[in-house]
Amino acid sequence: MLDNNSDNSPSTDGNDNSRGFDHEAFIDSGVLELYVYGIASDDEVKAVHAALKLSGHVREALLLIELVAEELAQLDAVAPDPIIKPFLLSTIDLQDRMMAGEVLLDAPLLNERSVASDFSVWLDRGDIVPPAEIDGIFAKIISANATAMTAIVWITEMAPQEVHHDQYERFLILEGTCDIVVEENIYPLQAGNFFQIPLHKSHEVIITSEIPCKVILQRVAA
Repeated sequence: MLDNNSDNSPSTDGNDNSRGFDHEAFIDSGVLELYVYGIASDDEVKAVHAALKLSGHVREALLLIELVAEELAQLDAVAPDPIIKPFLLSTIDLQDRMMAGEVLLDAPLLNERSVASDFSVWLDRGDIVPPAEIDGIFAKIISANATAMTAIVWITEMAPQEVHHDQYERFLILEGTCDIVVEENIYPLQAGNFFQIPLHKSHEVIITSEIPCKVILQRVAA
């Protein structure tokens, strides 16, 4: 819990390097988790609001904690979606990468003209790779903000049926092939193809290649 008398309590007259404010210590204090779960004290809430004004690192950390909290809440559902676990692990992985110093960049929004090279800053990195064996689905989140979450995803067999009511799910196929089934319609896709799932439509992904289907997956607020 944050000690508001400590040197880690932010003032409002500086930035990440403001005298008396260590953003890493503030993030590690646990006050952001208390804030997200609604159990922070009034002084801690004020400290978080001040820190959010000062520090992009604090804003990014809060976003990731909110993502983790949302995924954990969904895991508590009666029938959790099998895709939640890999994205929960990917969210935690992204938080670890950012704590190690990674600067979070905004990925371009996918559209009909998108190509793999648009994402070369992430695709060319040696640390954004799948394990030797993939257990169904493996994901690496590369960008997350209030508008969109973007990930590189490897799927070995299928992604289960789901429906989105408040976000558009977009795909850019990088390797392999798949069928995206939207209700009664089947859309065969291969490397280079873009596809957007319509809102309120049941859909699933079925892999049709011998190798995992590697995709850029993006969820954009509707």
